[in-house]
Amino acid sequence: MKRISLLLTVLLITVLSSRVLSQPDHASNNSLLWRISGKSLTKPSYIFGTMHMICRDDYVWTKKMETSLAACDKVCLEMDIDDPAVIAKVTTGLINNTGKKLKDYFTPAQYQLLKRYLKDSLGLDISLLQQMKPIALESIMMTNGTDCADPVSYEDSILKTAHKTDKEIMGLEDPEEQIAVLETIPVDTIINALIEEIQNTNKPDTDYQQLIHAYKTQDIKTLYTLINLSKELGDMALFLDGRNEKWIPRMEGKMKVSSVFFAVGAGHLWGDNGVLNLLRKAGYTVTSANQ
Repeated sequence: MKRISLLLTVLLITVLSSRVLSQPDHASNNSLLWRISGKSLTKPSYIFGTMHMICRDDYVWTKKMETSLAACDKVCLEMDIDDPAVIAKVTTGLINNTGKKLKDYFTPAQYQLLKRYLKDSLGLDISLLQQMKPIALESIMMTNGTDCADPVSYEDSILKTAHKTDKEIMGLEDPEEQIAVLETIPVDTIINALIEEIQNTNKPDTDYQQLIHAYKTQDIKTLYTLINLSKELGDMALFLDGRNEKWIPRMEGKMKVSSVFFAVGAGHLWGDNGVLNLLRKAGYTVTSANQ
């Protein structure tokens, strides 16, 4: 389920794709930070690949990342989570209006297992969650999904830095768009992933550790390849390709006005239909900003 967790943006950050695609090498693949210039931009913008929750010891944040963020006028995440109205819309979107209760999606045995886990591990009373969609449980459990006691959120850290210098916070998508994409995940897939996670709580997740290693070494091509091995979520074009294509004109509009530090799920970067390649096709110069 931790690979599903990597999809979650704010609540469910996306870093998956359906297939491994080749992409021409432009500088090093080992970079989470990329500089966007050219095509009449007066100042460069940057794009940084995130993970929502990661152990503090695995957190990657270099001096160059810090100075690039400081040099930009605005910050743009996948959603503007700094806006209370956006958070309210996300919360509303995760409420189940079908009349079904949360317990109706599980077998009695599964429900008891989930109930005990939420109570013992997270201190939550499952009776308070009956109006939520099953996908909402993933965001709740994700806070307990890292193998450490002190996880860090890139979005939170970037927002804190942006607030110190009064940078405007923006989003690439509306909450309704993200909720619509999440709802394409089959409910059975979500249920099975939740139960699997609970049953394997104390077992090492080697796949997840490989992903973390690729992220720490900033090897976005390997990260992309590893995650592509997962077929859990069905039509992955909805999670990456379609969203990436929508983002490019939105990014262009924002960069024309001012320099922007974009922070999106790391899996959006690589691939023929990745944001880096699509920006190049749109006429921009995109280079690694690690050095």
